[in-house]
Amino acid sequence: MNQTDVPVLEEITQTRPVCEIFGRCGGCLYQHLPYEEELRLKETRIRKGIADELGLSEEHLEPVVPSPKPYGYRYRLDLSLLKDREGNVSVGFMPEGRFRVLPLKECPIADEAISSFLPTLKKQAQEKLPEHYRIASLVVKTGDDGRVLWGGIGRKSLRLKQEDYLWTEVQGKRIFYSLETFFQPNASILPSVLECLERWIPFDHKKTVFWDLYSGVGLFGTLLANRVRRVIMIEENKASVELARYNRSYHKQRNVQIISQRVEEALPELFRKVKSRHQVALVDPPRKGLSKKALESLVQAKSLQALLYLSCQPDSLFRDLKCFMKNGWEVKRVVPLDFFPKTKHIETLALLTPVKKPSLFIRWKNRLLQ
Repeated sequence: MNQTDVPVLEEITQTRPVCEIFGRCGGCLYQHLPYEEELRLKETRIRKGIADELGLSEEHLEPVVPSPKPYGYRYRLDLSLLKDREGNVSVGFMPEGRFRVLPLKECPIADEAISSFLPTLKKQAQEKLPEHYRIASLVVKTGDDGRVLWGGIGRKSLRLKQEDYLWTEVQGKRIFYSLETFFQPNASILPSVLECLERWIPFDHKKTVFWDLYSGVGLFGTLLANRVRRVIMIEENKASVELARYNRSYHKQRNVQIISQRVEEALPELFRKVKSRHQVALVDPPRKGLSKKALESLVQAKSLQALLYLSCQPDSLFRDLKCFMKNGWEVKRVVPLDFFPKTKHIETLALLTPVKKPSLFIRWKNRLLQ
């Protein structure tokens, strides 16, 4: 990202960026704006999308949910290591399209534990770097207990022993994750997501079957397991499945089923087997959105009472929601969630329900009255 890519709006009071490489690293976009203005811009983007792409009115959109921490929120950084011909090592961000690294001494959006660890990271990486390595991708993570772990040099360097798993606590439950598994980098906003789910969906611990699709380490299924009768997680990444099973075991959740398979392959047969009138699904797919096959399975799922779609990419979200709407679903609620303050990214949660068709008697009666 060039400095010219940063939006400059005359009517907005600008602030001084706190990062010395702002506008060059390719990460933050909004450090020059007050947080309230950043939120307004992001909410406007989603409002415009649901109006232009989906033809929905503003009554479907809830106010943007701010991050409790505009800075110092990230529990994860992905960094590049580069060694030049003279043997000098740099650790930092690599701007897109450029084979060079912007050295990083600190990162204002990273958790303080990670930011203060960066000088130590460079030293440790230099000591571990094999002679023939010129470049490496480093993953640095922390958790609620303040430990900082990293990997990326050597095979299996991202794997952790169970006793070393990182964790964060959400609504009194510890959720464990590893260096090699995906996990939401902003743990501070996760309670707000749970509040939306519980406000929108009348979960019944005796009846509800909850589908946690693209479940990762089992974040949502683990948090909701005691509110529903049964949880079915589907995840294809083997490392994430291993952590999901660990989370299930740690919380002794016997009503949680974990399926190690691709969502599009598992869903059709499972939808036929699971018999319940109280089924709710949550999908949290990759940035590119749902595959055609997964979309078809969900659109045609007559057993679902509601579908929750969590997306980090508005374009793919609007594309998929449009398909649902064309096939008998309606969008009831949309809420932007600022998972990534100071960056261009915005997470969005949408609630969909199948359109209820009138009974045969009502349709016959309406036809007579015409």
